[in-house]
Amino acid sequence: MRNIKLFYGLLFSGLLAGPLLTFAQVIPPPTAVTSSPATDSLRVVEILPGVRKLEFRKLNDSTQLQILAGNVRLKQNTSYFYCDSCVINNNTNTFEAWGNVHINDSDTVNIYSSHLRYFINKKLAFLDGGVRLTDGKGTLTTPDLEYDMTTDIGIYKRGGKVTTKKTVLTSREGYYYAGLRDVYFKNNVELKDPAYNIKTDSLLYNTESQTARFIAYTLIKDSSGRTVETRDGYYNMQTGKAEFSGRPIIKDGKLTITANSIATDDSTGISQAKGNVIIIDSVQQTTIIAGEVFSDSKKDRILATRKPLMIVKQDNDSIYIAADTLFSARLTDLYGQKDSVLKKDTITGTKVVNVNKKDSTNRYFEAYRHVRIFSDSLQAVGDSVFYSFKDSTFRLYQDPVIWAKGSQITGDTILLFTKNKKADRLKVFENSFLVNRLDPEIYNQIKSTRMDAYFRDGNIDSVRANGSAKCIYYLQDEDSAYTGINESASDIMDIYFKEQALQKVVFRSSVTGTIWPIKQKDPTTMRLENFRWLDNRRPKTKFDLFEL
Repeated sequence: MRNIKLFYGLLFSGLLAGPLLTFAQVIPPPTAVTSSPATDSLRVVEILPGVRKLEFRKLNDSTQLQILAGNVRLKQNTSYFYCDSCVINNNTNTFEAWGNVHINDSDTVNIYSSHLRYFINKKLAFLDGGVRLTDGKGTLTTPDLEYDMTTDIGIYKRGGKVTTKKTVLTSREGYYYAGLRDVYFKNNVELKDPAYNIKTDSLLYNTESQTARFIAYTLIKDSSGRTVETRDGYYNMQTGKAEFSGRPIIKDGKLTITANSIATDDSTGISQAKGNVIIIDSVQQTTIIAGEVFSDSKKDRILATRKPLMIVKQDNDSIYIAADTLFSARLTDLYGQKDSVLKKDTITGTKVVNVNKKDSTNRYFEAYRHVRIFSDSLQAVGDSVFYSFKDSTFRLYQDPVIWAKGSQITGDTILLFTKNKKADRLKVFENSFLVNRLDPEIYNQIKSTRMDAYFRDGNIDSVRANGSAKCIYYLQDEDSAYTGINESASDIMDIYFKEQALQKVVFRSSVTGTIWPIKQKDPTTMRLENFRWLDNRRPKTKFDLFEL
């Protein structure tokens, strides 16, 4: 206000003293305002032709003012200044401008305001009154702005807003780097875009590439409801590509993903998570832990590598599954794109899925190479496994082995049916073999073409051996002393367990065999053909899943 009063006071006194000089009457030579004759020529400010009125006023021996009004145009090197009126002070090497102030800096940045105070030697501008800065890519608006013409850096500290196309960025403080087209936002930073909303304390944003770089805790929420929490990384608004680090957390519907770093591409829906990755599926109640995970949000599928582990949550006996590779996707994508699909198991011929694409059970996972499964009641290994959430069945392939307490079951292919996430029944196809360990080197054994096992409360209750069934099992008295060995064959055998131990064997047809007194046979030699006790492959705890 003091400067405005001074300007109008000088202008009024000038009018009383006599008529103002105009360029139509007198055209003065270009005026240089310098601190000394040796001052760099780049600091020279020129008054360009076209000013309507110009007055020179001497205040004292050291101070002279040049008062300009109407179509004022000034130039310093490659920077141009426009305003309605201006006062140049040769003593302080400053000029002050009012009304429609416009700075054009090297044809790259344009700044508009209602008032400007400019330090000529320092090339430093202080603007206020509806300040607006644009670089052709974005526009900054703020109440007041400090702009350094040498470094092309603008600073605001009383709130500002940057607009680029559909994106609006606001903050309490900001530092604008015109040469780089970067803006550093501080304090209460918020970015609003039709696709995203970002809140943070500090943010770097490039108006040309439309890239936001995160350098503090940041919360991102997109139009689909997905949220990202990160402390480091970037997001490109144009390409939709982003990288987050500093242990980011992504919540996308039913999935929560945490990792050391995550890279995403919205155009493809593909994301890559690295380093101690944890993925929690709240609907399926599963957790995947891995060194690296690729996910496809558009097709709802996940590929986990580098020692992946899947945990299927249960009340008291969760299932842990490890392999070289884990893959999970929708059943309808596997079997077809119809709303509902119906397929049959290639081995059993039974129905395996009848699912709607929107069904929460429309999901499966596969594990490849060195599969290890652990729960307190049951353990298994194999080369590969397929699990359907629709029929709750594990399908184990290529030399699978299942252990339940003291019993071991092997075969070419094993189907483990679960109910309420507990073992319910088993189907073993080709080269079926059941071993029940009693003592070191003493084993009950049953082999057949096929086996069907049934569980009660997660423990083996009974087994039916069908097709060329053979058995070796030990007879015991009430004191559990061994009294004999039954070595028999039958087309069909039913085996019954009690407290996880083999209790009896019932032969259904075509029975042949011998009961040997225990003293006549060496238990270490009583083995059916292809007998194997594979306890060394058995995971004893969930920590053994990573030891091959």
